[in-house]
Amino acid sequence: MFGLYIHIPFCVKKCNYCDFNSFRLDKDLKNRFLQDLKKEMKLYKEELENEAEITSIFLGGGTPSILNEEEIEYIFKCINENFKIKEGAEITIECNPGTLNLEKLLMMKKVGINRLSIGLQATQDKHLKYIGRIHTYDEFEKNYKEALNVGFNNINIDLMYCLPNQSFDDWKESLEKITNLSPAHISAYSLILEEDTELYNMYKRNEFKLMDEDTDIDMYEYTINYLKSKGYNQYEISNYSKPGFECNHNILYWKCGHYIGLGPGASGYIKNIRYGNLCDLNEYHTKLLKNEKPIESKEVISIKDGIEEKIFMGLRMNEGIKFADFKSEFNIDFLEKYKKQIQDLSEKKLIKLDDDGIALTQKGREISNSVFIEFMN
Repeated sequence: MFGLYIHIPFCVKKCNYCDFNSFRLDKDLKNRFLQDLKKEMKLYKEELENEAEITSIFLGGGTPSILNEEEIEYIFKCINENFKIKEGAEITIECNPGTLNLEKLLMMKKVGINRLSIGLQATQDKHLKYIGRIHTYDEFEKNYKEALNVGFNNINIDLMYCLPNQSFDDWKESLEKITNLSPAHISAYSLILEEDTELYNMYKRNEFKLMDEDTDIDMYEYTINYLKSKGYNQYEISNYSKPGFECNHNILYWKCGHYIGLGPGASGYIKNIRYGNLCDLNEYHTKLLKNEKPIESKEVISIKDGIEEKIFMGLRMNEGIKFADFKSEFNIDFLEKYKKQIQDLSEKKLIKLDDDGIALTQKGREISNSVFIEFMN
């Protein structure tokens, strides 16, 4: 598996909870960015000439669907000029309601995009407004139905629970409304309050109270059971899909596969080197003017780091960690090396063990970070 991630850093406005690298849309900066992105692709084309074909592409942001039809076509022309794309590759674009229309959807289909990830977050307009979304639920539903009519059958919908002032009944209503639409995939995340966001500032001003941990866990358990009853398999801590519609690009991350990261603030992982791009648009541009990769940081992943990442990421997935993978990749007898941790965690019913490997139990998923730390120690 070899992936390609492209960060589109522009939004109509920044959502109140968002700490991603994004900027208010500026036409001149956007045009300059597209030219810079083309230069960055060429630099990687030369380095990766003999690498395997790309099996998945993901355009994230920001708001990639803020691009117009000509800009979407331009990006994919550049992609195809610089990289070898495997036939049948999964190609995803993140979309926000309020920036989609029929013409864009038709262009997305034309350039080969075959998976949409639509950021909804909640079905109640009062919650959408409070967290700073630019759209209503009706706008989302209109865009979703247009996408189906255009021929997109692989659509993910993002939802969030534990939002400010959100009741348990609100969350149940969101799940019911969305499953009635029958998307192929649902991502359901608990709100994480990040510093330097407007929502964090609102919290510090005592404008709302955070949900308590027990309610968070109850909502999580309800989500798993409700989505299972509607035919959605939980294959990762926060991701659920109908059979055969798991997100290949995210699985590549969770299996510590290699991928190219392009765009300001993007990260990549190639030949055991993890790198992060400059976030600032002007610094990103200046580097590329010099025909240099706009990389801010690099880290060589040691064997120890690789093992820890493999555990941390592998346990996120419901299939868990396979002993054979550790033996072939690191020449490690996982069962022997982590004998004490496996015994302790099994006794606490936080992991389950079989002949092939280990995986988190439902109880373990609820406190997954605590389980990960046991292996790190």
